[in-house]
Parts: sequence; C-alpha cells; structure tokens
Amino acid sequence: MIGIDDFLRAIIADLHIVAAITAAIYLLAFVCAVREIMNSRTSQGSIAWILALALLPMPTAFLYLIFGWKAFDDYATDRIRNGRSARPLRAKDLALIDRETSHKWPVQVKVSEVPFLNGNEVEILVDGKATFDSIFEGIAQAKRYLLVQFYIVRDDALGKELAERLIERANAGVEVFLLYDDIGSTGMPRRYRTQLRDAGIKVAGFNQRHKFLRFYGPTRINYRNHRKIVVADGEHAWVGGHNVGVEYLGEDPRFGRWRDTHVRVSGPAALGCALLFREDWEWATGQFLADAPPETVATPGDQSVLVMGSGPADKLEECAIAFTDIIGRARERLWIVSPYFVPDTDIRTALFAAKLRGVDVRVMLPNEPDHKMVWLASIAHADAMIEHGVSIYRYQNGFLHQKVVLMDDEIATIGSVNFDNRSFAINFEITLWFADRQTIDNVEAMLTEDFNHCRKVDMDEVKGRTWPMRFLTQAARLLSPLL
Repeated sequence: MIGIDDFLRAIIADLHIVAAITAAIYLLAFVCAVREIMNSRTSQGSIAWILALALLPMPTAFLYLIFGWKAFDDYATDRIRNGRSARPLRAKDLALIDRETSHKWPVQVKVSEVPFLNGNEVEILVDGKATFDSIFEGIAQAKRYLLVQFYIVRDDALGKELAERLIERANAGVEVFLLYDDIGSTGMPRRYRTQLRDAGIKVAGFNQRHKFLRFYGPTRINYRNHRKIVVADGEHAWVGGHNVGVEYLGEDPRFGRWRDTHVRVSGPAALGCALLFREDWEWATGQFLADAPPETVATPGDQSVLVMGSGPADKLEECAIAFTDIIGRARERLWIVSPYFVPDTDIRTALFAAKLRGVDVRVMLPNEPDHKMVWLASIAHADAMIEHGVSIYRYQNGFLHQKVVLMDDEIATIGSVNFDNRSFAINFEITLWFADRQTIDNVEAMLTEDFNHCRKVDMDEVKGRTWPMRFLTQAARLLSPLL
C-alpha cells in the first residue's frame, strides 16, 4: 500500500516535470516571438503571431516552427557567392542586353537583378502533351548537361518515362541533375531515386541537407520550391506550370482535361534559368556547380526575355512588387490567369484602382477545385472583385492550372507564380517576362480561346450564394496569408 508521503513525493516530482515542460514551451515561444519581430515582413502577420505566442504558447510555438520559421539567410549568401549581382555584367560582356526594354521595365529588372536579353526564340506550349513532347525532345538532344527541376515528380507513367529518358542520356555521357521539392514530391519512392543515382544521375530534394526543414517532413508546408525548370546544354529551357504526373497530361479521371501552359525559350534566357537552378542546387546539396560563361551564346531568334527568380530569401517581397508594378501601369487591359486567387491588400487595391482607370481587368479561375480550402478563399476574393467591377471568369473545359498575365500590348508573363501570398512571399518561384509583340500576340490569342471556354460570374450568382457557403468562403478567406 502506498503511503501518503510516497503519494505526495510522486505528485511533487510530476509537478517538477510539468513545470519544466511548461517553462521550455514558454522559452520556445519567446524565441519564436523575438525571431518574428526581427524578421517581420508585415506588421499584421507578425502581430497575430506574437499575440498567439503570448496568449497560447502551446501549440502556437510548434505551429510557428512549421509555418513561420524562415531559415534562408544562407540561401541569400549562396546567391551572392554564385554571382547573381554579376549577371548584368556577364550579359553586357556578351552584348545581349536589350537596353531599351530593360529601361522601360526598371522594376522587373531590379527585382530580377538581370536585364532583358535579346536573341531568344520563344514557343508557347499549350497543355501537357505539347509540353512534354517538347521537353523529351530537348532531353534526347542534350549533349553536355541537363538540369531538371520540378515541384512534383510522381512515380507514374509520366514519371517513369522521364526517368528512362534521363537514364538514357546519363548512359550517353551527359551530366544529369534532378532537383525536386520534398513536400510536393512526398510520395516519390526511394527506388525511383535509387535507379537514377545508379545510372550516375545526381538527385537531390530541396531540403536535403537542412535538418531543421526536413524534421517536420510533410507538415513543413511553407517555403517550398515551386519552380519548374528544365535546361538542356544552357541553350534551351522549359518553364511553366506543369509538373511530372499523368494528371498534367489530362489522364486523371478526377480532373479530366488539365489546362496548363509552359514555354520553351532557346537562346541567352536559358542561361538565366540555369543560374537559378545552380542557386537551388547549392542550397540543396552544398555542391557548387561551375558556371563558366560561354565564349559565344547562340541567338536563334529575336525575342527579348527576362528571367525572374523570386522567393523567401529575397530582402523584400520582390515578386509582389514586380506584379504590383505592372498592375499599376496597365491602361487598356489586364488579364490574369491563375488556379489560385488569394491576393493580399496591396494587390487587391491595385486591381481596384486599375478598374477605376477604365482598364479591362479580367481574372480567369478554375470552375472546380483541386484544393478545397484555397478554392473557398478564392471564391471570397473573387466575389469582392466582382462587387468592384472586376470581371471574373470560370474555366469550363477541364481544370485550369496555368499561370499567365497579359498587360496591354506591352508585356506578358508565363511561369510558376500563382496569384496568392504563397507564391508572392513564401515559395521559390520563376517567371519569364516577354515584351516582344510576337509573344504578346500569341499569349493574347491563347487566352482569347480560353475565355471562349469560360462563363462570366455575375452579381446574381454572388448574391445567390447560400448562407453556409458565404460563411465557409469568408472563414477560408481569414486563412489567406497561409494559403
């Protein structure tokens, strides 16, 4: 039988343990709060974190480690060492700078830390078959090296074909690198990576050598590498919205047709894409990829392209700055296509102002969701746009996943950036900017055809939403900074 003294001693011992755990949690919350203050980007978000950490340290401290802890100072250091600031000098030495266009778009040039480069050939690739036919042809023709980077790589029929083609090139003596995002490619089996490595292919996950980011595994949803880049020999590059999975070919019955856009650029801009890959590769592996500028660069076309990499290592929210600038400069039309539409206050204000200037502001969104929470928040934001006169279109011919912007007859973008806070401030992204009339006309023709497969959302539909639906969309909207 346990005596009263033994019982009291057990309680006191347990209290000591509880007190120690509580103190540790409060200490962790304090450290998180200090870090948030020192690394704050927006006062609203930081105040929300700090109040939650103070009032409810458990579980907020652990949520902060998953969602809020930013650890990319060494990425910025790697970027400086890799010479991003020297890119304009390299381009100048190669006499490829499009000075006139670069002068016209100073914000985009300063954000990218590179100028517009002349001499490119641009081909817009509509949907998965055209995209992967072009990518696989480029892989087959590579002679020196291949840089392959996707957010999602699945071990399905398309993923297997990619592996086979990369292995074939590796066996032919081509140096092959594959970089994937650990969160996007969570389902990638080890044997998929093993077969590639056995063939001599260098394979890495983006957070491979960063134990803190890897510790949380799939729960670490912030700071993903969302870029999709393929570079062959520094001469050809493919960038856009497609990942490696059969759904991107329209073969998943859940989604049906998958409407997406990629672009192939051949010429000097491919070197800019390769430099972004090198930055990501060094962060992921600690291995420095030699970057000796070629003595001559092929110039197969006459189109001007700017390569913009953006992400959480930027000092400012540079992606948002670049897009806010073109919204503010729009005078005739602004067409935005994105699967996810969760804009922050600055973007919303800029869009409203553009509409008040008489700009034809259109936003094309999917009709059906692939991520329910983001879709609900997107409905709330889209309804607010309609109330301010912005036109919202819902795509009817399959699932819409392309990320394209067209402003006047002046500039167009194709890349991996969605119109949400995650792409603008949290994830690593890539955008190609085009200012030549040929590409702008091609983008216009492509989007005009897409609008023909849309229905325009009117105020009657907005007002007709049921009360539960309005509640759900507004509740999801509160999570906008995390979506």
